[in-house]
Amino acid sequence: MPKGYIVARIAITDDAAYDLYRADATEAIRQYGGRALARGGRWETLEGEGRDRNVILEFDSYDAARTYFYSPEYQRAKEKRRGAAVADIIVVEGA
Repeated sequence: MPKGYIVARIAITDDAAYDLYRADATEAIRQYGGRALARGGRWETLEGEGRDRNVILEFDSYDAARTYFYSPEYQRAKEKRRGAAVADIIVVEGA
């Protein structure tokens, strides 16, 4: 079965508030079986608009990735990110 990936590009506008989001999001990722393949770290924009934080999460399936994103736990974490960052987040199916 193909894996599911959450890919996020994030511009943080309030570090302290974002840290509260990050703590709760980390717990939700763990709870829903996600694995961080990239979470911050070195990056370079090769084409298009870049953001200062890039995250790739792997889940066992596309549906599992969607279940994590729409879970009550992640939605509560996401509320803490409101006003602390601008994010583009997608789910994609892959190998």
